Amino acid sequence: MAIAKAERLMNLALCLLGTRRPLSKRELRGSIEAYLEAGSDDAFNRMFERDKDDLRELGLVIATVDNLDGETGYLARRDSNRLPPITLDAEEAAALGLAARVWQQARLAGAASGALQKLRAAGMPEAEDAYEAQHSALETRIPVHEAAFEPLMLACRDRRPVTFDYRKSNAVRPETRQVEPWTLECWRGHWYLAGWDRDRGAERVFRLSRITGKVRSRAASFTATVPDVVTVRETVESWAGETATRTARIRLRAGAGYPLRARATSVRELFDGWDELEIPYGHGLDAWLVEFGPDVVVLEPADLRADVVDRLRAVAKG
Repeated sequence: MAIAKAERLMNLALCLLGTRRPLSKRELRGSIEAYLEAGSDDAFNRMFERDKDDLRELGLVIATVDNLDGETGYLARRDSNRLPPITLDAEEAAALGLAARVWQQARLAGAASGALQKLRAAGMPEAEDAYEAQHSALETRIPVHEAAFEPLMLACRDRRPVTFDYRKSNAVRPETRQVEPWTLECWRGHWYLAGWDRDRGAERVFRLSRITGKVRSRAASFTATVPDVVTVRETVESWAGETATRTARIRLRAGAGYPLRARATSVRELFDGWDELEIPYGHGLDAWLVEFGPDVVVLEPADLRADVVDRLRAVAKG
């Protein structure tokens, strides 16, 4: 659905940019295959008006002109839709080059590479890359392994509600969730979706690795107001455990759990193959501790210990 709409918008934009005179709705309908397939005049009119509004929202300046017969025509004059000269300094060019190499997912990598080539052709300066010149083994990447990433990214962009099956870490079976997606955030190497859960009537954060099956997009409008992106990012960080409100005391096997050691406020060697750590305790810590399996034992608080035990039992049940 998203690909078909994007192709229709592209065809409409090319028609409006490529004409020297205003084109009527009738002429546009006869030139674009998707409009020819519209079931009725009303269906075509609704589709065309939505597409025209979407192109204007994307920044295309579409002029409306009435001819001598009183028929309305449309065109996008090139002089009104020409980008200003690109003036990037070396540091800005280096930042764009780094951003283009960050993504290792194939489809995003292709889009980023193509955009970078167009910017260079338009005069963006070539930036020296010391790391590339030295063939460093270190490379900045954002891994994306979850199949749910791309449909959710499109749904966030297009503001479309989605439905998917989601298995909580302490649940044996997944359950269906209806969500208005806001944004995707990467935290500690894991991707999270923040959005409005329609069934619960509240904002929720979902870890993409726990989404099972296909993500299904719905042709409907959002019912809840989308908050500011900074507020959403803070929600994800808090939900995933970034915001600490308490302190947890755990035992950690010697030589294991280095991310936990880096986060610890104190470490005490117990001389029996274990160390005792105090770490900041926030929402989501139980899910993180489970990832270390038998190398971690929670001492306190009791509710954190119970949550970790419940999650491990759920994993054992399959």
